[in-house]
Amino acid sequence: MVMEINSSEMKRVQLFEVLGRVDSTNAAELGLAMDRAADEGRSHIVLDLGGVEYMSSAGLREMVRVLKRVKRAGGDLRIANPSDRVREVLELAGLDTIFEIYSTQVEAVGSF
Repeated sequence: MVMEINSSEMKRVQLFEVLGRVDSTNAAELGLAMDRAADEGRSHIVLDLGGVEYMSSAGLREMVRVLKRVKRAGGDLRIANPSDRVREVLELAGLDTIFEIYSTQVEAVGSF
């Protein structure tokens, strides 16, 4: 399955729902989508990863890069509903201590 990104604005939060596989062939696409939101001044970002079946190191790099960018602007990138496989990857990479991770999209959006 290829990656699909659905973006929507919720209150003062930009929500990205990601589906499929995030790997070296499409991780930059995810990064660009989040960069466009940051370019528009939207520094509160939630990534819903419930539909992601695979996350490569390239995808993790894009997430960390955008996190640093929005934090410089006084924002944050938070993760909602990670699939079990993605949560395991985040934990193995030690990123579960860097990102705020929420069980549901509603909790993540409401945390801002």
